[in-house]
Amino acid sequence: MKTRLIIGERVKSFLESLAPEPRRKLWRGIKGLAQGKGKQLDGRLAPYWRLRLERMRVIYDQRASEGERRVVCFYADYRATVYAVLEQLLASGLIAELKGAPGERRAR
Repeated sequence: MKTRLIIGERVKSFLESLAPEPRRKLWRGIKGLAQGKGKQLDGRLAPYWRLRLERMRVIYDQRASEGERRVVCFYADYRATVYAVLEQLLASGLIAELKGAPGERRAR
């Protein structure tokens, strides 16, 4: 099954804020999502998945549709804050905005 990686603006901004070496590591990890790396979250966040790379986390959603697996990376930050912010976004209903943000960038 073909996999399409879609990188949201929040993830793109986080990547750009990093020093070159951590940026390369995280980008390689994101590209690895095409091979199914990652773990499903628990509790209220169970519909979403996470990629863990050192202290950084990328939150994503994945769906299969029309013979294609679509991985939407919509939030990234450091472990210390990512889950608390994600819970707040879920409670306020803003996760849908992050997932469908205009200006999505496809991974190459």
